[in-house]
Amino acid sequence: MPSSYALSVPMTSLSFRSSSRHAVPLRAVVGLLTWAIVSGMSLVSGTVVGASLALAQEPVLAWEAKGLAQPESVLHDPVTDVLFVSNINGAVMQKDGDGFISRIKPDGTILERNWAKGFNSPTGMGLHGRTLYVADVDTLMEVSAASGSIEKKYKADGAIFLNDVAVAEDGTVYVSDTPMNTIWRLNDGVFEPWLADDELNGPNGLVVQDGKLVVSSLGRLKSVGQELETAGLYKIDIEDKTITSLGKPIGNLDGLAVLKPGSYLVTDWPDGALYKVDVKGKRTIKVDQLLDLNQGSADLIYLADKQLIVVPMMLDNTLAAYSLGSAKPESASKTRKKK
Repeated sequence: MPSSYALSVPMTSLSFRSSSRHAVPLRAVVGLLTWAIVSGMSLVSGTVVGASLALAQEPVLAWEAKGLAQPESVLHDPVTDVLFVSNINGAVMQKDGDGFISRIKPDGTILERNWAKGFNSPTGMGLHGRTLYVADVDTLMEVSAASGSIEKKYKADGAIFLNDVAVAEDGTVYVSDTPMNTIWRLNDGVFEPWLADDELNGPNGLVVQDGKLVVSSLGRLKSVGQELETAGLYKIDIEDKTITSLGKPIGNLDGLAVLKPGSYLVTDWPDGALYKVDVKGKRTIKVDQLLDLNQGSADLIYLADKQLIVVPMMLDNTLAAYSLGSAKPESASKTRKKK
């Protein structure tokens, strides 16, 4: 990883855990995290274990939008048919004011690289009407989807690193705090912890679906004094907050998107993998690896009408789109970097 990165992990090393059942003093958590950032702790990637893994037909590269600055998340705006892309543009979690959001066409054309400014280390995003919600370290930013101006800021007191964002049809916003095993909720203008439980094992990607909050979890990455621990998918009942594991671990997961009913697309940040996960009832029945990418595959989306999987490649400073069920274009060839 380039020296400009403070952590070679997807948003956090998960060296610590906290929940309502296993409290960790916040000062100790912050101290450990600060040490990790300053020392540039080296981490190694994990592998898929536990689930039945099959290699599926590989989607083909449709286009790449290059020249971004650590793109972490991508979101489609159906009103304008434009992609919003969050750019960390600096050390992860650093409050430097250098983060920004880009606007890109679904064909890869960059409309405005620095469309919305004033962020620190922006990651996941969610959209409700013409309001864009952006996770930014320990603050949820409310942004005008029309102008890019920051309208409101919701501070998450006690949060370590807000990661992904999902919005329900009624406008309720859910945000994962990965190292604290916590889901935050914005409802009627109040932003507060909604669920804290170590069973979530590093909640990362979020999707609201059929009264459930689906979660892809990071687990733990191998580092000094810490063993590798992979994770999988979970469903949280929004009504009673019941957590259901959807099967055995898959990898160190980041982004999550719905491919079709019962099938999800997930990225593995350290391994650079894209998986299709088929779920039936309360268990994962099949895991297909669709792509073997460079390290840093982050918070993706699937555009069903275009049959495009769009993945921010954080360490490559690139947004990459892959087509399902089409011939491979000559321009799609690339050399994969060593992990």
